[in-house]
Amino acid sequence: MPERVFANFCNGLETSGRRRVLREVGLTAPGKSDSAGASLPPGRVVVDGRELVNVSSNDYLGLSRHPQLIERSARWGEHWGAGCGASRLVSGNLEPFARVERKLARGKGTESALVFASGYQTNVSILPALLDSRVHGARPLVFADRLNHASLHTGCNAAGLRQIRYRHNDMGHLEALLKSKTSGADSAPAFIISETVFSMDGDRADIPALADLARRFDAFLYLDEAHATGVLGKDGFGLAADHPGAANLVMGTFGKALGGFGAYAACSDTLRDYLVNRCGGVVYSTALPPTVLGTMDAALDLLPNLGEARSGLLRKAEELRAQWRGAGLDCGASTTQIVPLIVGDDEAAIALSRSLEEEGFLAVAIRPPTVPEGMSRLRFALSAAHEEEDLARLAAAVIRLAARESSGAGGKKRVAS
Repeated sequence: MPERVFANFCNGLETSGRRRVLREVGLTAPGKSDSAGASLPPGRVVVDGRELVNVSSNDYLGLSRHPQLIERSARWGEHWGAGCGASRLVSGNLEPFARVERKLARGKGTESALVFASGYQTNVSILPALLDSRVHGARPLVFADRLNHASLHTGCNAAGLRQIRYRHNDMGHLEALLKSKTSGADSAPAFIISETVFSMDGDRADIPALADLARRFDAFLYLDEAHATGVLGKDGFGLAADHPGAANLVMGTFGKALGGFGAYAACSDTLRDYLVNRCGGVVYSTALPPTVLGTMDAALDLLPNLGEARSGLLRKAEELRAQWRGAGLDCGASTTQIVPLIVGDDEAAIALSRSLEEEGFLAVAIRPPTVPEGMSRLRFALSAAHEEEDLARLAAAVIRLAARESSGAGGKKRVAS
């Protein structure tokens, strides 16, 4: 097949200002040799030879370079090897898996847990298994928040089902859809799917309300805790940990606040057994390396003792929102460590991102299709590792630069709320 069709596609993205490129990120301080002791502290990176405060990473607790995670990763690698060599159903189910999954289930308040390779892989492999029409004997009805992560939409599409999307966090709209679509004795099985912290907006789902609707309409509740795990809920185990039994399955990740890599599903023993037998992400995937399991295990040990870091992180985010909202800037409905600055126009978001880089901050512009049309933004992801002085500089720089952009803006640009 000629490659020009792909080149034409990328050129079209270039013309519209939506072409994405990979930028190399370093961790060695500029001017220093790449040796022990030269690595930058968490929350800082080097891009194009410049040291920047990284306010785009999901390393919310700064654990990605925590010595305990690094030490246990190395130790488990020395003991168990660099890889498992097979899927868990063949010969890759090494002893450390059970240890990690027991800790997960205990922290999440569920009977069982199952680890996966990534959050994306978890959603795109679990959902087709759960939504299999052949298993249910009917085509399930899927009720999904319209702002769910792309992996959730992809998982539903892979099941060959069309989602019934309700307005973002609108429980009244969800209830109305459930009433209209699930009436009748022979109604199809229903599933409700939502994030608990929405990755682009930083707002939270109403878990008790979702659970109540799931009970009333006999629906399966699937919650994505990728951006809540580590930061919110009892001992940092996510918002669903505050509501045991509210959801049928809760997934989350280790690659964000927990500082490493991988993901999990927390559920009943029955569901775990089903996934082991039916989920492609388990059946056909090589088991995670022991080094990765070591970082998981260490992070789970640390998590209950990081309450001060979590409360400090949320305080920093609230202070930043208060300053920006006070200056008339639009932070949406954020209440978490994710603080969006919604500017509307693609070009305005890119321009503000470039200006902030000149000021010493890595703040990546987020554009459609990741967010809806007309809602381009900078997504600020705060970390417990960020210094107060850096965030004070960031707050002031954004207010100054946004005011400058707004003063020269055309009708498309939307900086103020």
